Amino acid sequence: MKILLIYPYWLEERTNTEDVVVPPIGMYSVGAVLKENHYDVEILNWCRINETPEKISEILIEKQPDVIGFSILQANRWGGIEIAKIAKRINPEVKIVFGGVSPTFLWKHFLTHFPEIDYVVMGEGEYTFLHLIRCMENKEYDHIGNIRGIAFKKHGKVVRTKPAEYIKDLDQLPIPATYFEYQHLSLTRGCPGNCTFCGSPKFWGRKVRFHSVDYFVEEIELLYKKGINFFYFSDDTFSVNKKRVIQICKKILQKNLKISWNAISRVNYMSEDVISWMRKAGCIQISYGIESGSEKIRAHLNKKITTHEIEKTFDITLKYGILPRAYFIYGSPGETRETIQESIDLIKKIKPLVIYSSVLSLFPGTELYSQYIKKSNLSEDIWLNRIEDIKYFETDAKLSRDAVISFGKKLRAAHYESLPAIVDAIELIDKKEFYPMHADFCSRLGMTFDHGDYEGNQDIKGKDNIAEKLYLKALTYHPDPRAYLGLGILNQKKRDYGESVQILSKGVEHFPGNEQLILCLGISHMNLGDFETALSFFLKLQHSKQCLGFIVACYHELNDVQSASAYQKKLESMA
Repeated sequence: MKILLIYPYWLEERTNTEDVVVPPIGMYSVGAVLKENHYDVEILNWCRINETPEKISEILIEKQPDVIGFSILQANRWGGIEIAKIAKRINPEVKIVFGGVSPTFLWKHFLTHFPEIDYVVMGEGEYTFLHLIRCMENKEYDHIGNIRGIAFKKHGKVVRTKPAEYIKDLDQLPIPATYFEYQHLSLTRGCPGNCTFCGSPKFWGRKVRFHSVDYFVEEIELLYKKGINFFYFSDDTFSVNKKRVIQICKKILQKNLKISWNAISRVNYMSEDVISWMRKAGCIQISYGIESGSEKIRAHLNKKITTHEIEKTFDITLKYGILPRAYFIYGSPGETRETIQESIDLIKKIKPLVIYSSVLSLFPGTELYSQYIKKSNLSEDIWLNRIEDIKYFETDAKLSRDAVISFGKKLRAAHYESLPAIVDAIELIDKKEFYPMHADFCSRLGMTFDHGDYEGNQDIKGKDNIAEKLYLKALTYHPDPRAYLGLGILNQKKRDYGESVQILSKGVEHFPGNEQLILCLGISHMNLGDFETALSFFLKLQHSKQCLGFIVACYHELNDVQSASAYQKKLESMA
C-alpha cells in the first residue's frame, strides 16, 4: 500500500514565508508511525507546486498512491481540495484523507461540500490515521466506524465518531528523525495560555504534554548526525517547564552538539536562568507574542501578560545576545490611534530587533470565531468562498479597512525608524564566557542589515553604517568570521580594497579554512590589480565553480594562456 502525505499550497502568495513553507512536525510524526508499522509512506512538501502545476499530475501518476493524507490549515485548504480533485481524476479509487487544524473544526463542511474527500481525521492523527489505514488495507470498511477521531460519509450522511483520546505519553511515538530529515521540532503539545484568537486550546487541550529530555535531545542528535545544525523549536510555549528546558540545554552541551536554534515562548514563562542556558546551548532567537501595547486590548484577547513582564523579559533576552522578536496584532476589538500609539511606545521601551505584525483574523476553533458565528448567525458555508480567513475588522462597524491598514503601516514605520537607536542601545551582559556568543550575535545582526531581511528595506536609513557598527562591536568581544567577512564586503562596496585586504587578512589568520573569507580576500586583491596574490587564494578553492572562473581570469591577466585554458576546461566540465 502506497501512502502519500502532502502539505499543499496556500491560497494567497506569502510575503513572509519563514513559518509557512515547512510541513508541520505532525506530518513527520504520522509518517514515522506508519514507517514503524512497515507502510510505504512518503512526505511531499507541495507548498509551491502551484508554480509548476503540471507536476501535480506527473508525480501522482508516477507515485500511484493508494491513500493520500493532506495536512490542512485554513489557508491551504483550497490547495488540498484542488490536488485531491486531480488525484481522483487520475485514479477514482484513491482514498483522500484530510487532517490538521482546519478539518478538525470543519469536518462536516469538508465532507458535505467536497465529494473527493473520503475521510477526515480530527485532532492528533498518528494512531487514528494508522487504524484507518489498516481498515482500508484489509478492506474492513464496516469497522471504520469503530475508529475514534474520524468523520466520513455513511449512506449519504456525514457522521463522526467519538473523539480520540489525547496521547498521554508522547515518548511512545517513534522519533521521526529515524526516518526523515527536517528542522522543525516540538518538545510539547498544548499551551498554558487561552488567547481568544488562537485555536491551540481547543485542538490540543489546555493541559501541556511533554516529550522527555532524552527523547527530545536524541531527536536533535539524530538530525545533527544527518548534517542538520539549525533548528526551529515550534512549541507554542517552549519554556513552559523551565527546569526541563535547562536540562535539555545542559544535555545539548554535554553531547557537544554545535547547533543554533530559534524558539517561541511567552514572556511570563521566562527567567534569566533559563535564558542564560538557552543561549549557551545555541539559541539565537526567541519570538514572543506581545499582541499589543494596550493592556485593554490584551485583556480583550485574553493575553494574560503584564507590561512589566514584557519589559523585563525583552531586556534579559537581549542582554544575553538572543534576538528578541515580537509578534504584534492590530485591528483588534477596541483598536484606535491611541492604542496603536501604546504599541509604538512599548516597542521603543522593549527594543525588539524584529517585529512581525499582522491583522487580527478569525479562524475556526478560536473563541473569537465562535463569538462571531453565534452573533452573525452565519453557517460554515462562508468557507466556500476562496478566502484564507475572516479579518476581525470586517465584523466590527467601528473599524474600517483603511484605518486598520494605516494602523499596520504606522506600527511598522515606527519600528523601522527606531531600529538605529535600538541597535545603538544594545548592552550585552559582561561575562567572559558569553563573549564568543556576543560576537556571533552582533555579526548575525549586522548581516541582517546588509545581506538579510532588512537589506532591501528602504524605510531603514543608514543600513551599511548600522552593519559596520555591529561588525566592529562583534570584534571587540571575540574574533568572528562573519564580522571579518561583513567588514571586508562593506569596504569592497566603498571601493576601499586596501582596507578590505587588511581586515580580511586578519580574518584568514584567525580562520584559515574559511572559504568565504578566502574568496573575498582574493577578490579584493584582484581589484587592487595583484592577480598573483589573488590567484594564490583562489587556487585553495579549486573545487568551487565560482573560484574556477576567477582562476581563469587571473591566469589571463598574468598572460598564462596554457593554465587559463586548462582551468577553463575544468570549469566547463562542472557546468
